[in-house]
Amino acid sequence: MNIKLVAFLLLALVMSWSAVASASDEATENEAEEVVAEEVAEESSEPLVSGIGWQLIRSVELGSSGKFVNMVLIEQGRQADKTIYSSALNRLCRDEKEFCRVRFWMQERFIPEKASMTTVQYQHLLADHLFNREAGIHQIEYACSVDPTSDSCIAH
Repeated sequence: MNIKLVAFLLLALVMSWSAVASASDEATENEAEEVVAEEVAEESSEPLVSGIGWQLIRSVELGSSGKFVNMVLIEQGRQADKTIYSSALNRLCRDEKEFCRVRFWMQERFIPEKASMTTVQYQHLLADHLFNREAGIHQIEYACSVDPTSDSCIAH
């Protein structure tokens, strides 16, 4: 075979291989983008539970107990309106017969990612509701800034 013909065939082979690899990479990137888009669509297809003046930000499981702490954001400037807390509790706890815990904050940046809180997160806690039938507990404690007249307010 002629050297020019061999060189031409090798060049053609390399170019076709490069085109196949490039198409494969593009397909993989497109598949990854589609998966991400589907995940975002799935997440946004179920809006977070909310009501007037409040929004559930996340629910965090207590260990592996099957019991959850609901983390709720209260609308700015409405922290003293106890009807907002009641509305959230009625909505989030209505189907819970044994256990329901709901904690409230006014700034989302202080809402914990897990059930335990840092000192700073605790300092910004507006209210903590706990219902535990087994332990005989059903209480809500408000921060002193929300209910300054309470003898049992959460002092920061």
